[in-house]
Amino acid sequence: MPRTSLLALIVVVLALAAAVFSLVQGFWLGLIWLPLAGVASNVLWLNRRRAKIAEAAAAAQQG
Repeated sequence: MPRTSLLALIVVVLALAAAVFSLVQGFWLGLIWLPLAGVASNVLWLNRRRAKIAEAAAAAQQG
């Protein structure tokens, strides 16, 4: 897993935890964490997709 994917995964988990914690405490501003989790999950998906494509291209060149 690329390093940026790992960092994006950590950001997603922390943002979701912060949103849940804020909402449980009664702070509606905790909803601000949800778009951050969405953007980070998109970064994670894009990096995983790029790595998969690069891996397939390398395998195709080898044989």
